[in-house]
Amino acid sequence: MKKSLYLFLMLLVAGFTACTSDGDTVEFATDRAQIQVNEIGGTELIQVTAQGEWSVSTDETWITVSPANGRGTTICKFLIDSAKTAEPRRAKVRIRNNDSWEDRTIVVEQAGYPYLIEVAKEGVELENYAKSEERYFDVKIRANVDFKVQIPDNTNWLSYENYKLTLDNGMRPREVTIRFKWDINTRPEERLAAVSFTPVSEVSLSQQAALSVKQAAAAPIEAGTRAGDSVALLSIARTLDMMENSWEMGEPMSRWNGVKLWEEGMEGCTPDKVGRVKYAEFFLFYTKEPIPFEVRYLTAAEELYIFSNANSFLYSLSTGEYLSELTQLKRLTVGAYGLTELHPTFTNLKNLEYLDLGSNNMQVVPKILTKENFPKLKTLIMNANHRSAVYDLSNSTRTDLGGLIDEPEFPVDLIKWGLDTLVLSVNYLHGELPTFEDDDEIPYYTQAEIDAVDSLPQFLVDNRIKKVMPTTKLFAINLNRLHGKLPDWLLYHPALNLWYPFSLVFPQEGRDKNGVAAAFENEPVNMNYYYELYTTKTKPSGEFE
Repeated sequence: MKKSLYLFLMLLVAGFTACTSDGDTVEFATDRAQIQVNEIGGTELIQVTAQGEWSVSTDETWITVSPANGRGTTICKFLIDSAKTAEPRRAKVRIRNNDSWEDRTIVVEQAGYPYLIEVAKEGVELENYAKSEERYFDVKIRANVDFKVQIPDNTNWLSYENYKLTLDNGMRPREVTIRFKWDINTRPEERLAAVSFTPVSEVSLSQQAALSVKQAAAAPIEAGTRAGDSVALLSIARTLDMMENSWEMGEPMSRWNGVKLWEEGMEGCTPDKVGRVKYAEFFLFYTKEPIPFEVRYLTAAEELYIFSNANSFLYSLSTGEYLSELTQLKRLTVGAYGLTELHPTFTNLKNLEYLDLGSNNMQVVPKILTKENFPKLKTLIMNANHRSAVYDLSNSTRTDLGGLIDEPEFPVDLIKWGLDTLVLSVNYLHGELPTFEDDDEIPYYTQAEIDAVDSLPQFLVDNRIKKVMPTTKLFAINLNRLHGKLPDWLLYHPALNLWYPFSLVFPQEGRDKNGVAAAFENEPVNMNYYYELYTTKTKPSGEFE
C-alpha cells in the first residue's frame, strides 16, 4: 500500500514539473504579421500562440476579429469589409499578452476599388419583329461611377428608358437595370449597334464597358406580286394585332374577308394588277404605333380601310412614313386610330379622292390638308376627333381634348376648297361661321347664272349672296361649339335642303372655352322660307325637313 502511494506521488510531481517546463517554452507569437486583401474584402485566419490570456484591439471599424480575446493557442478570424474608396487603406491590429503586456502587431492592407462599369452581358440578339409591348430587353450594369449610355447616332431603332444609379456607399459598386427598347427591322439585312457606357466624370476605368446588339433581318417580301401582297397583308395584320383576323396563308386571298382583288374588266385594271389587292380592310386591332411598314408593298391598292384601334383615345400617333409610298391610292380611311398628325410625306398621296380621318385625336386640322397638296380630293371627313366628350369647355382643365379645339377660328380654307363633301361634326370648333363679305376670292351669284339655271332664285342676286361651296353635296358641322349668326350664304345655299340642316348643320351643344353657349341665334324654325324661294324643289314631309 505504501509503495503504491509513493509511486502515485512521484508521478504527480513529475507531471507538474513537466507542465511547468512546457509553459516556460511557449513563445507568444502569431503565424503572420501581415494580411493583404483585395477591395472585396473577406476572411483571413491568423494563429495566435500563447500560454496565458491575450486580447485583440484595433481602432478601425472595417476590421473585426473573432474571438477578440482568449487563452492559449487559438485560430482567430479577421473579417475585413469591402473597400469604400478608390485609394488603398492600411490598418494595424494589436494582440497583447495580458500577463507580460507583450504585443504582436498584424498589419492589414487592402486595395481600393478601381473605377468600373461592368455589363452583365456582352451581347444581345433580337428578332426582327415582336409585339410592341414585347420589344424590349433589360441589361444589368454594375458600377461605382455615374455613367451615360451612348447609342450610335445612326441607330435610331434602339433607345433606352431613364434610369438612376444610386451610389450610396462610397466606391462600392451598385447595380442598376436599364431597359432598352427596339423597333421592328423592316429591311432584309440584319443590323448592329455597339452601345457604350462611359463615365460622366473624367476617370480611368479598369475596363471599358460595351454591349453589342444584333437584330435579325426582315423576311423579304416580293414587291409588285400577288404573293407579296398576301405576305404584306398577313404581316400588317400581325403587327396591328387584329382581334378577329381569319386570314390563312394556305387559303386564296379571294376568300379573305375584307379583301378585294383586281379582276379583268374592272375600271382601271391593267394586266399587271390582275389578282393583286385592290381593297383591304383592317378592323378591330390594338397598336401603339404608326401604320406598319409592310403597307408599302400594297402598290396596286386603290382603297384602304383602317379603323378601330383599341383605346385609341389614349394615343398621339402619326400615320407614319410608309403609307405615303402608296401614291396610287384613291380612297383612304384611317379612323379611330389615335392620330394627332399626318406624317409630312402624306402629301405624296396626290391621287386621293376620298379621305376619312374621323374619330381620331387631332387638336387642329393638319396644315398639309390643302387643295394644292391634294388636287383631286373631293371628300374630307374629320368628324368626332376628340378624346372624350366635354359639354362645358370652360370648366375643363385638360388641354389635350382633341376635337380640333386649338383651331383659332372656323377652318375657312376647308370651306373655300370646293369639296363635294365636308364633314366636321362632333368636334370642339368654336367661334362664328365666316360671312366672306370682305373676301374678294368668293364671288357673288351673277344674273347670268340665275338666267342659265331655272332652279336658282332671283333672290340670290338681288340680295348679293356669296357663292360659297357651289359644288358641295354634303356639309356637316353639327354638335360643335359654334355661335353667332348663320350667314346668308348658308341659309340660302342651293344645296341646303340636301344637307339635312336640322340634323347636320344647325344643332350645336355645350359651351366654348370662354363659356359662351353654343347655338346659332338666327336658326330658322323650319324650312318654309327656303322652299318659298326655291320653288322648283320638292318640300319633303316632316316639320324640320
